[in-house]
Amino acid sequence: MLFFSYFKELVGKEVTVELKNDLAIRGTLLSVDQYLNIKLENTRVVDQDKYPHMLSVRNCFIRGSVVRYVLLPPDAVDIDILHDATRREARGN
Repeated sequence: MLFFSYFKELVGKEVTVELKNDLAIRGTLLSVDQYLNIKLENTRVVDQDKYPHMLSVRNCFIRGSVVRYVLLPPDAVDIDILHDATRREARGN
């Protein structure tokens, strides 16, 4: 549950989600659940020329099983919090 807890802290920040079919969508993280299903708002496709049919999509729900990567904003990454959470999870607390 380490990543679920971390992603909850990113609600309201802009992220880029790359799917397994190579589609990359950038938007504001609205919510995330324990399965890492993601809701984005104010979305836009990174490669608009390759996916013109996605230009009108503004809000979307992404099933966690189709996510390849979630690219985080550099200012949202707190290495100390991740290290502490990893240590706690390794100890089983």
